[in-house]
Amino acid sequence: MSGALLVRALRDPTMTSELDAAGWTGLITSARAEQILGTLAHRLHGLPMPATVERILADARAAAEQGRTLALWEAEMASQALLPLGIPVVLLKGTAYVAAGLSAGQGRSIGDLDILVPRDALDAVEAALLAAGWEWVKPDAYDDAYYRRWMHELPPLIHRERDRMIDVHHTILPLTARPTPDAGALLANSVPLSNGLRVLSHEDMVCHAVAHLFADGDLSGGIRNLWDLHCLLEAFEAPMALASLRARASLHGIAPHLERALRLRGVLYEDGARLTASDRFFVRRLLARDDWGRPTAKATQTAFYLRSHLLRMPPGMLARHLWTKWRKGHRGTP
Repeated sequence: MSGALLVRALRDPTMTSELDAAGWTGLITSARAEQILGTLAHRLHGLPMPATVERILADARAAAEQGRTLALWEAEMASQALLPLGIPVVLLKGTAYVAAGLSAGQGRSIGDLDILVPRDALDAVEAALLAAGWEWVKPDAYDDAYYRRWMHELPPLIHRERDRMIDVHHTILPLTARPTPDAGALLANSVPLSNGLRVLSHEDMVCHAVAHLFADGDLSGGIRNLWDLHCLLEAFEAPMALASLRARASLHGIAPHLERALRLRGVLYEDGARLTASDRFFVRRLLARDDWGRPTAKATQTAFYLRSHLLRMPPGMLARHLWTKWRKGHRGTP
């Protein structure tokens, strides 16, 4: 499977010396599908490879650098709009990694700008962003109400001139999810950057990555997200530091998810780990790509898709939500 090949190449870039043309095709197509080609390109830089592959990876490094510049510029634009409010504005995910100069940001694909602000400041943040040129992506009244009542973020906004999206979070998991992270603690322990913005503490950055991967989604892009975790966890090798991280995960209600992350990181990106029976199901989902990088294990993917919805809301609420969305999508019911 090319998913397994991609993991091997990230863990040990020198193994690519064994690849033939078909192997390189599987590796590159899988990396593109997982949105981790820029990271792979950095990992393989300077190693011997076919000229065509070298050109592809050089382009990927250049695209990642351009993405990094755009992400930091968008963060600066948000800073200009929001810092006059006098509230903490915390960068999240890929933009946070590159702004903080972390190895997790090296070559990373960065899409939307994600920020965390205090929940009681949402109205002021919304007004400031609208005044600065952002506008709503979801004009639908049901979607707007659903985001505001149940989600961990405002409905997404896009800037009318730069065509860049921003997701404004007030916590890191939906309000309907079973774990309830301590949003106040996330903000209180955040670390200032030189430009007035902030990033999460290292422990909370790991906790956010764990929550995003294992408590909120269907593991799409899981190889990339687990690599993010691997890079972040490299700072927590000392027993005392790991104990601190575990305590922080317990505070945020995601201690079991952290333990799974440690086991899966161990088996995929380190020297191995003892997996539980359910861990193997997760590994199957993470590696589900064929030799052309195409998704496989459809039943497993469907199971994780259903799991992602059940993680976000209780069954009764989920049924009502899906029924409403179905009616709106297929019958045009207002």
